[in-house]
Amino acid sequence: MVNAITILGCTGSIGRQTAAVAERSGVRVAALTANRKIDLLEEQARRFRPDFVAVYNEAAARKFRLAVADTPIRVGSGMEGLIEAATLEGVDCVVTAVSGSVGLRPTLAAIDAGKRIALANKETLVCAGDMVMARAAEKGAEIVPVDSEHSAIFQCLMGRGERELGKILLTGSGGPFRGRKRESLEDITPAQAVAHPNWSMGAKISVDSSTLMNKGLEFVEAMHLFRVTPDEIQVVIHPQSVIHSMVELVDGTVIAQLGVPDMGLPIQLALTYPERTPSMFAHLDFWKLRDLSFEEPDLVNFPCLRLAMDCARRGGTAPCVMSAANEVAVHKFLRGELGYNRIYDAAAGAVETVNWTKADSLETILASDEAARAYVKEHF
Repeated sequence: MVNAITILGCTGSIGRQTAAVAERSGVRVAALTANRKIDLLEEQARRFRPDFVAVYNEAAARKFRLAVADTPIRVGSGMEGLIEAATLEGVDCVVTAVSGSVGLRPTLAAIDAGKRIALANKETLVCAGDMVMARAAEKGAEIVPVDSEHSAIFQCLMGRGERELGKILLTGSGGPFRGRKRESLEDITPAQAVAHPNWSMGAKISVDSSTLMNKGLEFVEAMHLFRVTPDEIQVVIHPQSVIHSMVELVDGTVIAQLGVPDMGLPIQLALTYPERTPSMFAHLDFWKLRDLSFEEPDLVNFPCLRLAMDCARRGGTAPCVMSAANEVAVHKFLRGELGYNRIYDAAAGAVETVNWTKADSLETILASDEAARAYVKEHF
C-alpha cells in the first residue's frame, strides 16, 4: 500500500474520487494539480494540506497563490509545475487523472523518478504507449491501471504467465444511444450525450463513451498495457456494466471480474495493490441481477470505435492524431460549436489528412498531437 500520492487532475471526476478514497484509506495527499477550477482546488488544498499544488493555467495559478497565501502550501504553474508535482520527494504513487496529452510529460517524469503510476489517463498510452511502457520497464516503475476495464483485466491476469493469455475480452455498456442509427443522432445535445446509463463520469469521457470512442481509446491502451496485438482483443458490449472485462486463457477458460459500477473500487486497488482492503463501496447483490447480456459492437452506426481499431493497426502516431482530433472535436461539441456526428468526421478527417509517422520520440508525438488539434480547429 502506498503512503503518499500526487493527484494530477484533482478537480475532475477521477481526481475527486481519488482524494476521497485516499482520505478513507489513510493515504496522504502530498501534491495536487488542476487547470482552472480554483474554488474547488482551494477547498481541496485546505482540506488535505498538501505540500505542493500546481495550477497548469498561469492566470489561474496567480489567483490561487493569493487564495492560499495564508497557508504554507507551495504553488507551481504550467508544465514545470505539473512535472514537479509528479516527481515530488516522498510521493510513492502518482495518480494520472488529467484528460488529454497534457498528462504525458508528467507521467514520463514520474516514471523516471521511480513512482508507481496509477493510470487513469488513456491518452498517455494512446499517444506514446511503446515509449511509456519501455521507460517503465527500464526504470522499474509499476503501472497499475485505474480504468475499470483495464483494472479488471489486470486483476484477471494476476499471478498468470504471459503464455497463458489467449485474448482480452474488453467490455463496454454501449453508451446511452445503443441500438440507434447514426442518422438519428444528428441532433443529439451535450446534455443527452453526457447522461451515461451506468457510470458517473466527467463530460469529455461521457461523450466519448456515447460515441464508443472511449472504447476505442481503451482498445489501444489495452494493447500496450498487456502487450497484445489488436487481433488479441475482442470488444464485447455488455449493457449492465457488471462484468468490467474478461480474459480468455489459451485453454478456453474465461475469467471475469465483476463488481458494482463504481470507479472507487479500481482507484482503491491501485493504491493498495498488491493487497486488498475493506471498502465502503456497495457489493454486488446477485439476487437482484436479473440478467447479463452481451452483444457485438455496432461499428457502422458508431464508427469511432472502428476508427480507433484501424489506427491501432496502423500504429505510429495514428492513434495520437485520432485522439487529439477527437479531444478538440468533443470540446467543440460541448460548447455547441459542432454537431454530434461531426465528432467522428473530425477525428477521421485528421487521421486521413495529418501526416502520421513512427512514434519514435516525444517531440514527434507532441508535434502530431498539435497538428491534429490545428486541423480540427481550422476545418471544423
